[in-house]
Amino acid sequence: MFAEPFRVSVDQDTLTDLRRRLGQTRLGKPGGTLAPGDGISVEYMTELIEYWRDTFDWSAQERSLNRWRHFRATIDGARVHFIHEPGRGPRPLPIIVTHGWPGSFVEMLKVIPLLTDPASYGGDDSDAFDVVVPSLPGFGFSELPTGRHGLNAFEIANIWNQLMHGLGYQRFGAQGGDFGASISTAIGLRHPGSLIGMHLNYIPGSFTPFLEASAPLTDQEIAFQAGAIAWYDTDGAYAHVQRTRPRTLAYGLEDSPVGLAAWIVEKFGEWGDCAGHIESRFTKDELLSNVMIYWATRTAYSASRLYVEMRDHPLTFGPGEYIDVPVGVARLPLEAPFPPREWVERGYRVERWTELPSGGHFAAMEEPERLVEDIRAFFRPLRMPDGD
Repeated sequence: MFAEPFRVSVDQDTLTDLRRRLGQTRLGKPGGTLAPGDGISVEYMTELIEYWRDTFDWSAQERSLNRWRHFRATIDGARVHFIHEPGRGPRPLPIIVTHGWPGSFVEMLKVIPLLTDPASYGGDDSDAFDVVVPSLPGFGFSELPTGRHGLNAFEIANIWNQLMHGLGYQRFGAQGGDFGASISTAIGLRHPGSLIGMHLNYIPGSFTPFLEASAPLTDQEIAFQAGAIAWYDTDGAYAHVQRTRPRTLAYGLEDSPVGLAAWIVEKFGEWGDCAGHIESRFTKDELLSNVMIYWATRTAYSASRLYVEMRDHPLTFGPGEYIDVPVGVARLPLEAPFPPREWVERGYRVERWTELPSGGHFAAMEEPERLVEDIRAFFRPLRMPDGD
């Protein structure tokens, strides 16, 4: 059997230990003014940790997660966890949807029913997808191969290609943001014959198209490059630490649930389109369920390792490298830094570019309906005719 059924289940010892740690939390002193760049407030962390300790029901979250069809398969030595949900329509199109950091597979749960069963949500059943949502190797319930530090985007692209072929899909679509955009891009570079098309809601931060020495940049491209440098100077500390000292960081994240929650939840507040009010976009249950995936599997370090791998294997295109499959891009206004279309088109065959009116980094959680409608519209003309 290619894949075996899997159930999300956290043992009682882990939950008991977590409750003990939450009961012994030591936070900083409340009060004072939180200066820009200081991070998540003590007041909100106090509220969140109290909810986690006294109200949050992980058992209910497990039951909800296990409504989906979970599997694990071993590919190239990596034990990969994924959700596989069949579409409800006359000819569902297979698609692999990949998360990033600090997300997990739970980031994609809102879009799964919209993609698999459009008719139940006001859409047309001819737009149905067979949906595969994997956990990146080293994230959650996906394990890294024994004796290896990590896998870069190109190696993961090879695994995703084998995963989809193993499920019987010789050609498929790819979708993702954050690292999901990097993996999808790597599939396009290494396995273009497998792709029907690619839809992205982020352009990989390491993406650099091949530029002839005489190729001039537009004013928009020059402004983007300057803006990206400024963004990393003010907001990129997390990435710098994770790609240079992931193990040292992980001692704190894997020992302290509060430290882990602060490191992750801060990014939902900063990168989501929530104007400083994090729960205008994300509930405490959503935030903590995502944190629990990291805590229960002790994957803070192995997830951070992907930053090291991307540092060492960036998506810098060489001469002749180009994504020559149809590409759709959905740009959410709070997602930054985000290059202009002309920069993207130097490396991708962009056939659809949509400016969504709201949303940030976590598109599938923040704007599931708008994101899915753009995915449907992009893939609609690419669907294979009967008999193909």
